[in-house]
Amino acid sequence: MRAAIRATPGLGRLVTVRFASQFGDGMFQAALGGAILFNPERHTDPLAIAAGFAVLLLPYSVIGPFAGALLDRWDRRAVLMWANLLRGSLLLAAAACLIGGAPNAPVLILALTAVGVSRFVLAGVSASLPHVVRESWLVSTNSVLATVGSGISAAGAGAAVTLIAVLGAGDRSSGITVAVASVASVVGAAAAAGFAPHRLGPGDTTGGPTGSAAVRAVAAGLRTGAVAVWQAPGVTTAMIGIGVHRIVFGIDTLVMVLLLRDPHTGDGLPGGLAGFGVAVGATAAGMLLAAVATPLLIPRLGRTRTVLLGLGVALLVQATFIAALTQGSLLVGAFLLGLAGQTVKLTGDAAMQIDIDDARRGQVFALQDAVFNIAFLAAIAAAATVVAPDGHSPGLVFAGAGAYAVGLIAVAANTRR
Repeated sequence: MRAAIRATPGLGRLVTVRFASQFGDGMFQAALGGAILFNPERHTDPLAIAAGFAVLLLPYSVIGPFAGALLDRWDRRAVLMWANLLRGSLLLAAAACLIGGAPNAPVLILALTAVGVSRFVLAGVSASLPHVVRESWLVSTNSVLATVGSGISAAGAGAAVTLIAVLGAGDRSSGITVAVASVASVVGAAAAAGFAPHRLGPGDTTGGPTGSAAVRAVAAGLRTGAVAVWQAPGVTTAMIGIGVHRIVFGIDTLVMVLLLRDPHTGDGLPGGLAGFGVAVGATAAGMLLAAVATPLLIPRLGRTRTVLLGLGVALLVQATFIAALTQGSLLVGAFLLGLAGQTVKLTGDAAMQIDIDDARRGQVFALQDAVFNIAFLAAIAAAATVVAPDGHSPGLVFAGAGAYAVGLIAVAANTRR
């Protein structure tokens, strides 16, 4: 990576745009979690928690495909510069609402818009990368940026948690933290402004669709992706596994948030936003282990058996550690579900890269992104209507175990095609 930056000076500036965006996003999202999910001044109910998660994740599915289409029409340097400035302004407006004690609705609307704008920044950086990195460096550079970027986002979240802990939980501390997060947008805009106009592409903007035609093109692309998934049974298997896991993971996330709202855990874990950060870290550790284990499992078991193994382990974890409904058992469960779920996800990525032709591969990955986030959000929304206010809902947890069982049956049936 260091050699790539030396060989291509523009890469360092583009990396600054990306990492500033991810640090600011991580900080903002953690601060929003502190404001909506764990703020004693707001007494947020489960449906409001579901709305908070929708704000953070829905733009990734709804706006992402359209951002890609528009970035093939607009000067990406201008997009990166102005999107950063717009996001910074939205964060400052959200911070003012929080400090002023505004109700949830305007805060969530501003947050939804800000996260949507962030999709243009990250998609713009990805689309611009081939203009600053020679082709032989693309794969390794992408890999390093994705890995380090996740750590940068986590660092931003950690900075938010630390600042809120210093200032004390409440609207004022969350608002100050959101305002500090807006500084990252200024850094990103300044870095983007250093590029010459059209330096980041696109090269030819005369052939692509515009307006409503772009919307129809995106919808047609998702439909093409769905057909491609069905025509490749191995990819269908992976998509079933990914969808089922995200449904159950959504249920478990809501249960964990509600359990952690009590600042006195009684089993050695911190409560509130800090405890949720620990759980997210445990999940991330499981996902990291999956990144090491999955490449070893697939050659020995095959992709279908690896998906079955992941779902089977997840079923056992859900029926044991998650069903115990203590914060300590949920922490262990978060690690193991992170391992099992990411194993299924990485197996799905391999299936799509191998079984789908290049002309349709991007459309299939866009469909996977939609399934990944919409299944999670739909599960949280549905669970919010029946979950106990304190999170102690064993019936809901066992329903998640049943969903894993249905997923195993569906994968087995799909292998007969």
